[in-house]
Amino acid sequence: MGEQIARRHLEARGYELVEQNFRTRYGELDIVAAAGGVLVFCEVKTRVANGRPGPFAPLASVGTRKQRQLRRMAAQWLAARGRPRGTRAGVRFDAIGVSLDPGGRLLALDHLENAF
Repeated sequence: MGEQIARRHLEARGYELVEQNFRTRYGELDIVAAAGGVLVFCEVKTRVANGRPGPFAPLASVGTRKQRQLRRMAAQWLAARGRPRGTRAGVRFDAIGVSLDPGGRLLALDHLENAF
């Protein structure tokens, strides 16, 4: 559910979805998108909050180990797919944290562009 919310968030801001849930030997890339000539690899973290979520609560789990893993997955994606047209301006890693209440309603969405 969090990835669907994140995808809609990105599309509403003009991002073009390139791929979702790409499996690599290192794990799964949640979202690959393009915006402004930049290829964006986006990690989505979703948490269910029993109260009011703290700032960036789901994103706390995107530490150095996860960042290293995401870089490996992105390299494997690029090797398998190549750069899409119109994405020559660079590569960026974003992180989106989605906080839901126990009923599945959105409490908060934090989008960190160029997170690492």
